Amino acid sequence: MKKLIYILLLASSSVFAQKITLKGQLLDDVNAPLPSATVMLLNPIDSSLINFSISNTEGFFEMKNLVRNNYLLKVSYVGLANFSKLVEPKEGETLIELGELRMQQQSQQLNELVVKGEKAPVTIKKDTIEFNAPSFKTKENANVEDLLKKLPGVEVESDGSIRAQGEQVQQVTVDGKEFFGRDPKIATQNLPAKAVEKVQIFDKKSDQATFSGIDDGQRQKTINLELKEEYKNGFFGNATGGYGTDDRYTGRLSLSRFKKNQQLSFLLMGNNINEQGFSIDDYMNFSGGSQQIMGARGGGAVRMTFNAGGGGANQGGAQINFGQRLNGIMSNYGGGVNFNQDFSKNTTLQSNYFYNQLEHDVLQGLERENFFGDSSTFLNQSSRQYNSNYNHRVSAILDHKIDSANSVKLTTTFVNNQAESNSATQSETRADNGELINDGNSNTYSSQNINNFNTNALLRHRFAKKGRTISSNLSFGYSQNESEGSVQSDNNFYKPFLLSQELNQVNNQLTENMTLGATLSYTEPLGNRRYLELNYNFNQNLNDVNRRVYDVEESGNVLNENLSAQYTSDYQYHRPGFNFRVNRTKYSVTLGSSLQYTKLYGDNLSTGETISKPYQNILPTARFNYEFSSTRNLSLDYETSVQEPSITQLQPIVDNSDPLNQTIGNIELRPAYRHSVRTNFVVFNPVSFVNFFAFVNATYTQNAITYSQQINERGVRISKPVNVDNNKSVSANASVGMPINKIGSRVSLSANANQQYGVNLLNDVETNIAQSVLSSTLRYSYRYKEIFDIELSGTISRNSTDYELNEASNQLYYNNNYRTEANLSFLKNYQLSSSFEFLVYDSRTTDFTQQVELWNISISRFILKNKAGEIKLSAVNLLDNDFGINQTASINYVERTNTNNLGRYLLLTFTYAINKQLNPLAGRRPGGGMRMMIRN
Repeated sequence: MKKLIYILLLASSSVFAQKITLKGQLLDDVNAPLPSATVMLLNPIDSSLINFSISNTEGFFEMKNLVRNNYLLKVSYVGLANFSKLVEPKEGETLIELGELRMQQQSQQLNELVVKGEKAPVTIKKDTIEFNAPSFKTKENANVEDLLKKLPGVEVESDGSIRAQGEQVQQVTVDGKEFFGRDPKIATQNLPAKAVEKVQIFDKKSDQATFSGIDDGQRQKTINLELKEEYKNGFFGNATGGYGTDDRYTGRLSLSRFKKNQQLSFLLMGNNINEQGFSIDDYMNFSGGSQQIMGARGGGAVRMTFNAGGGGANQGGAQINFGQRLNGIMSNYGGGVNFNQDFSKNTTLQSNYFYNQLEHDVLQGLERENFFGDSSTFLNQSSRQYNSNYNHRVSAILDHKIDSANSVKLTTTFVNNQAESNSATQSETRADNGELINDGNSNTYSSQNINNFNTNALLRHRFAKKGRTISSNLSFGYSQNESEGSVQSDNNFYKPFLLSQELNQVNNQLTENMTLGATLSYTEPLGNRRYLELNYNFNQNLNDVNRRVYDVEESGNVLNENLSAQYTSDYQYHRPGFNFRVNRTKYSVTLGSSLQYTKLYGDNLSTGETISKPYQNILPTARFNYEFSSTRNLSLDYETSVQEPSITQLQPIVDNSDPLNQTIGNIELRPAYRHSVRTNFVVFNPVSFVNFFAFVNATYTQNAITYSQQINERGVRISKPVNVDNNKSVSANASVGMPINKIGSRVSLSANANQQYGVNLLNDVETNIAQSVLSSTLRYSYRYKEIFDIELSGTISRNSTDYELNEASNQLYYNNNYRTEANLSFLKNYQLSSSFEFLVYDSRTTDFTQQVELWNISISRFILKNKAGEIKLSAVNLLDNDFGINQTASINYVERTNTNNLGRYLLLTFTYAINKQLNPLAGRRPGGGMRMMIRN
C-alpha cells in the first residue's frame, strides 16, 4: 500500500510539474499598450488551436495551467501586422515571461506563413453575437434564409419571418447598410449564402442614441450580413427559371455589383407557388389578417392561435402560432433596385425602390364551438375570398458630415398601396341540442388606395469639450387613405322569435393623417466618465376621418346617419426628461426619468360631441450593463411607457361590416401604463466553441386596454375596448450550442417559456386568464467532407390557457414538429436533396388530432465551369397534402378552419450562379476554416 501511495504521489507531482504559465505584454511600435488583442496558442505541427486569451487595458495577457509542450504563439490586432513566436519551455521552467512584445504596422512587407485552423463558429462582441457563416454548411445555391435556419438561437418561420433569441428580427442590413429598405425577407431570400462571411445579431439603437451615447430605449432586433471580401468587389447573384405540372412556374433574378464605395442591386421575381421573397405586411394590414394567412411553399399544416379578448387589439393574451403555413393559393411578383453610394468619407447615400404584387385565392370552411357556462353553440361557415395588393415603395437616406463638429442625416420614405378584396360567405349557428339559432349569407367588397410619406432630419453637433453634444431629430409624416366598399347580406335569427334582416349598403371613407415630431438631446460630461443628458420630446398627430355609409334602396342611396361619422382628432404630448450615465471599465449604468403630458382632443362633426382627455405620467428608466470579459456580458433594462387609446377606440360608433361580429368604441377609455424589465446574458468559450445566451422579459401593464364581448341570444357578438386592472407577462429564452469534433457534428438546444396573465370580460362577467407556452428545440448537424450532410431537428411545445370562472373553456394544446434535411453529392456533378417535416398537433380540449407529413425531394445536375449552372427537378409536397388547418382559442370559443392549399407538383428549374463566372476567387476558400497571415 505504501508503495502504491508513493507511486501515485510521484505520478501526480510529475503531472503538476509539467503545468506552465505564460505571460507577456503587447505594445505597438511607439510603446503604447494594446488592449483587447487576440492571443492564441497553436500546435506548431498542425496549427490547431490550443488556448486563447485577450489582453487587458495595459496590454498584459496570461495563460495558466498549460501542458509543457512547444507552442506557436500568434497575436492579432486590428490595424497591425500579425505577430508570431515559437515558445519552447525549458526543463523545470514553470513561468515563462515573454516580456514586451512589439507589433508593427500592417504596411510593412514581411515574409508570410499561412496557417490553417478552424475558425470560431460563434463569437461575442459586447452586445453583438457573431456567427462565422462558413462554419454552418449550406447546399449549393442556397440563400441567406437557408443559412439562418442553421444558426443556434435563430428560427425562420415558413412565412420567412425571423426570430433571434426569441425576438422578432425587424431589419436585415448588408455590410451595415440597408438592403431594399427595412424588409428582412428581401435580403434573406434573395442573397446567396456563400457570399456571407459573418452574421451579426444585435439590438440596433436609434441614431440619436448612438450619437449621444445615452440609450433612449428605442431598439430594433437587427441582423447584419458581412460579405466576404471577394464579393465586395464584383458582380454576384443568381438567375432562376422553372416550370412544372399544373402550370406552376417560378422565376427570379438577383444581381449585385459591389465596389469599394458603391452597392448596386437589382431584383426581379414572379411565381404562383406561394413563394414571396418579400414581406406581405401591407397586404395583411389591409386584409386585417381575417384569413390568417401564413407563408410556405405548399402542403398542409395546422396553426393554433390564442386571442384572449377577441375582436382584435386586446392585451389579454398573445397568439400561439403552430406551423405558420400559408392558406390559399398565392401568385406574387416583385422587382426593384437598391443603390448605396459613398460619395466621399463625409457623404453617403442609401436608396431603393421596390414594387410587389400579390394575388390570393382562398377557399375556407370554419367550425367554431362557443362556450357559455353549461351550454355551447356551434357555428359552421364556408367562404370564398379573392384578394389583390399592389405596392410601390421608395426610400432614401442621406448622411452628410458637414465638418468635424456638425453632421446631418435625412431619411425619406414614400409608399403607395392599392388593394381589393371580394368575399362570399355562408354560415349557420346551432345550439348544443341541434336547434338552429341563426343562418345567413353575405357578399362583401372593399378597396383601398393609400399614400404614405414620412421624412425626418437628424442634426448633430459635437462641442470642443469631449462628451458634450447636442442633437435634434425633426420628423414629418402625411398619409391619405381613400377606401370604398359594399355589404350585401341576408340573415335569419330564430331566437326568441324569427327575425329576418337584409342588409344592402355601400360605404366610402377618406382618412388623412399628419404627424409632427421633434426630439432634442443635450449631453454634458461631468468628469470621471460620467455624463448627464437632458432631453425633450414633442409629438403631434392630427387625424381627419370622413366615413359615409349608405343604405341601397330602390329610390337610391340613403345616408345611414347611425353608421356614418366625420370627426377630427388632435393627439399631442410633451415629454421633458433626463438621463445620468456612468461608464466604467467593466460596467455602465444609466438612470433617468421623464414627465409626459398628453392631451387627446376629438371632435365628432356628425353629432357635435367632443372628447378632451388630458393625461400626465412619470416615466422612469434604468439600464445596467456588465462585461465580465470580452466573451461574457450581462445587461439589465427597466423602462416604462404609455399606451394611449386611439381616437377610433374612443368613438362610440358601431361598425357593422360583419353583422354577426360588430365593434363599438368607448369614450371612457384611459391610457395603459406599462412597466418592462429585460435581462440578457451571453457567453462564448473561444477554446471549446461552446456558446450560451439567454434573456428574460417581464411586463406589467396597469389600466390595460382589452376588448369586452357581449353575445346576445341571437348569436351576435359586439366587441368594445375597455380598461382592466392589469395584465402581466413573462417570456424567457435560452440557447446553448457546442461542436462534437470527433464525429464532425454540432448540436444546439434552445428552450422558450412564455407566461401571460390577463383579464377579459364576457357578457359583463370579468374573467382572469392564464396562458402558458413551453417549448424546446434540439438540433443536430453532421457533415462528411463535401459529400454528405444532414440536419435533424425536433420541437416540442405545450400550450395551455386556464380561465378562472369558466373551467369548461380551458384550452390545452400540444404541438410537435420534427424535421430532417439531407444532401448527398455524387458522381462529382450530381446532388440529391430531401427534406421531410412531420407535424403533430393535438388539442386535448376538442379531442382534435392532426398529423401532417411534408416531403420535398430534388435531384440536381451541375454544369458549366465551377458548377455555375444547376438543373434541378423537384417534387414538392410529394404526399399531396393540399389543405391547411388552423385552430384558434379565445375567451369563450375554439374554432378550426380548413383551407385550400397547394398540393403535389413537379418543378423543373435552371439556376445560373453569376458570381462564379465573374469572380474567379469566389468559392475557393475552404469552408469553415480561416487563413491567418503570420508575419515573420
